[in-house]
Amino acid sequence: MRFIQTLLLAACLLTGATVFAQGQSFKAVADKIVAVVGDKIILRSDIYNSIADARRQGANVPEKAECMLLEQAIISKVLMLQAQKDSLPVTDEEVEAELDQRIRYYVNQLGSEDELVRMAGKSVYQIKDDARESVKERKWAEAMQRKIVENVRITPQEAKAFFDKIPSDSLPFFESELEVGQIIFYPKATRDLEEYIVTEMNNYKRQIESGSISFEALAKRVSEDPGSRDRGGMYEINRNDKGMWDPVFLSTSFRLKKDEISVPVKSDRFGYFLIQMIERKGDKATIRMILRVPPVTKNEILASTVKLDSIRTLITTGKMNFNEAATKFSEDPSVKFSGPFMMNREGNPYVTIDQLDKETVALISKMNVGDISPATAYTSEEKKAAVRIVFLKSRTEPHILNLRDDYNRIASEALEQKKAEVIDKWMATKIPTYYIMVDKTSSESCESLQKYNSTDSRGF
Repeated sequence: MRFIQTLLLAACLLTGATVFAQGQSFKAVADKIVAVVGDKIILRSDIYNSIADARRQGANVPEKAECMLLEQAIISKVLMLQAQKDSLPVTDEEVEAELDQRIRYYVNQLGSEDELVRMAGKSVYQIKDDARESVKERKWAEAMQRKIVENVRITPQEAKAFFDKIPSDSLPFFESELEVGQIIFYPKATRDLEEYIVTEMNNYKRQIESGSISFEALAKRVSEDPGSRDRGGMYEINRNDKGMWDPVFLSTSFRLKKDEISVPVKSDRFGYFLIQMIERKGDKATIRMILRVPPVTKNEILASTVKLDSIRTLITTGKMNFNEAATKFSEDPSVKFSGPFMMNREGNPYVTIDQLDKETVALISKMNVGDISPATAYTSEEKKAAVRIVFLKSRTEPHILNLRDDYNRIASEALEQKKAEVIDKWMATKIPTYYIMVDKTSSESCESLQKYNSTDSRGF
């Protein structure tokens, strides 16, 4: 397996394991330091819990996965430490966006946020908190990796030579795949409806403060936040997790005293919150909240539809390309980090029909490659009223890998191989400059790890 692919698999396993490491699906391995890279440690539980969780989810774990994961964890630490030395930027916003994306992935896989919480044995906040440092380290490693290969290019001749080396009986078969992009608007409610919601929430506040009903009971009855409704609106929050929480919600929460209830506060992204402080310890707090979302009428949906259709006209008349329009106009926050195209589980913009929701499948079934749909109302993953235009960039027929249909894929694979060779050369020069120590048991059971022990290290 090539270096880059192996590193990405290792990173996904290591960061993914934090979701279920404390759950009930397996017994976590006791911690033990199995390697040291500079001033960073690698724990045995990181490796074994990753493998156990991958198996629990039905993933195909390769032979000697422990050796492979530990080796790539060492390499990742070297890349991360060098990125820090080179002052490569990794923002909190990037980290939080990836954490949010991971949570959405697990929620989609398990069916609900409550099921994720149940299986993980911890709250969404705790899941993110446990994964935050490992995600940030991986972001640094990826930034260093990008810097090393930023000038590597591939020619058509090199792509063809790469393809010609693949044995004909090893050429993979591909189902039909699509590239699907979208530009999304979220219609806003009218002032009258917003005022109606505020009046209702002020009434909730009076009821709670008079003792006629508890905040918990009212949250279970009226809150429109499905993630906390069963818990009576309860959340654990951290003042420092600014990328995770709405800023108005966060600042309002930490201004409250114990048992105090806020006035209704507006979030442009979500709706109106009513918040009660339960307990606060420094930068951490336990709160309850009620969320109400002002309903969107047909008029607001129509206004968004008209605006999106005008953007569609800009694209179809050649005045702006789809990516430019998405970056400028889309109200989908993920566009900023991953672009406007839907991604598969490997993070590539090639999706199969079974990876799309029913509404999207119904829409693109009437489209030809290159078409951009009229603005269409739909319900988003967050259960919000939304309007979008959809771009069907490409669609392949089921086929065996070939240069005509899959040149971009083949060129990409050839480029990754070339990058891997460049990174291997870089690693060969950099690894000796770092103090690395691998525990004796791991070194003895994994021959591939023996070369990493520094000359002044005998293992431990």
